[in-house]
Amino acid sequence: MRIIVMFDLPTKTKANRRAAQKFRKNLLNSGFVMMQLSVYYRLVNGTDMAKKYEQRVADFIPMAGQVRMLTLTEKQFSSMRIMVGAVSEQEKEISNSDLTIL
Repeated sequence: MRIIVMFDLPTKTKANRRAAQKFRKNLLNSGFVMMQLSVYYRLVNGTDMAKKYEQRVADFIPMAGQVRMLTLTEKQFSSMRIMVGAVSEQEKEISNSDLTIL
């Protein structure tokens, strides 16, 4: 399974930019990988672990902006088509072989 976090955060003021940067840093520190500028994902081993990370993200969401989360199975995630561009080097490093089923 993968959790996808998509967000649109304001950056007009210094405080907004600081909050957005802190949010991105917290995502990275929680094991999320950047897929696109405001789209991050993380591999999880089931719904219990997905709920754990959903709560973790909820704990550091900024006060302003929009944050959305989506949980997908590996089959659903692998059916995603890239319409323009290519898979990033970081995404290539994290493949299905990295999944551990417990």
